[in-house]
Amino acid sequence: MVDSMDDTPQEITSLVGREVYSNNGVFVGEVEDLRLQVDGEAVTGLALGRLNRTLFGNEVDGSKGVIVPYRWVRAVGDIILVTEVVERVKEADEEEEEVVV
Repeated sequence: MVDSMDDTPQEITSLVGREVYSNNGVFVGEVEDLRLQVDGEAVTGLALGRLNRTLFGNEVDGSKGVIVPYRWVRAVGDIILVTEVVERVKEADEEEEEVVV
């Protein structure tokens, strides 16, 4: 019989390298690392690299990536689906730019 604790590290490390998409099918980035609770029992965020520059624009210029809160994750399979909040943040920034111009 396999102890469920033995399965956890494999499941967590299997997230690294997966592509992340919004619910609307827009590529967000690729998981490069994970943020864990201090006790190591829960994932609290996904550190993404290879970002979609259209979504993040100047906000990530010169940075190595972003951390997406794990609460935004909607599904994990061959890819990871996150809520469309990332797209909504970008749209809000565009609306502000329109007002300024």
